Amino acid sequence: MSQLPKASLKLFPCTIGGEINYSIPEGVKMEILECRNFIVENERTARRFLKALDRNFPLEETQMSLLNKHSREQEIPLMLKALEQGNDVGILSESGCPAVGDPGALVVAMAHKKGYQVKPFTGPSSFLLALMASGLNGQQFAFHGYLPVQENEKIKSLKYLENESKAKNQTQLFMETPYRNIKFLAFILKTLNPSTFLCVASNLSCEDEYVRTMTVQDWRKTELPDIHKKPTVFLLQS
Repeated sequence: MSQLPKASLKLFPCTIGGEINYSIPEGVKMEILECRNFIVENERTARRFLKALDRNFPLEETQMSLLNKHSREQEIPLMLKALEQGNDVGILSESGCPAVGDPGALVVAMAHKKGYQVKPFTGPSSFLLALMASGLNGQQFAFHGYLPVQENEKIKSLKYLENESKAKNQTQLFMETPYRNIKFLAFILKTLNPSTFLCVASNLSCEDEYVRTMTVQDWRKTELPDIHKKPTVFLLQS
């Protein structure tokens, strides 16, 4: 009996704003369209993305497993079942690159544990694009994902990041749920020191992308951007 070929776990990028544009290289599009087994953060978003890449994409021949913040670690082996059968499996995040700031890292860790090849593909990464465009320190930086929801804990986190930035000359990156962006930005400006630099990077790689870096003092004098319900990265350097 012939041995099945070694399959790969492929980490596919997804557009940040939903629209198909230059941010997904042609070679990566071809790899995505050849895959028939996916682990996705949002099935509806994934189906729409695949159809946008190719309106003739055979969704009826495609298997999708759901992986989000509610998924349990013991569910992951079943998601990788296709790899055991010699078929590639692709991870699709809802926005940007998988396994960075989302649950995909658990799947990648399991694939390594089982000895499967893991192949990352080039595409839009909101925090990396934000860092590139911010003008802040790109040699020393730390990505913290989402800050605490509770106001007191959020204040402590922002002050901690501000102090860490000053002590280590380090850029601090973090995010918020998009529908809370405007309220969160106002909260940041109220909490941080006036001399701290803040970058707001929103809807990166989309037509209405916005990137601006100023001191908190200057931000307080400026009309705030419309970042409501738009994927946004916040960066500070003290």
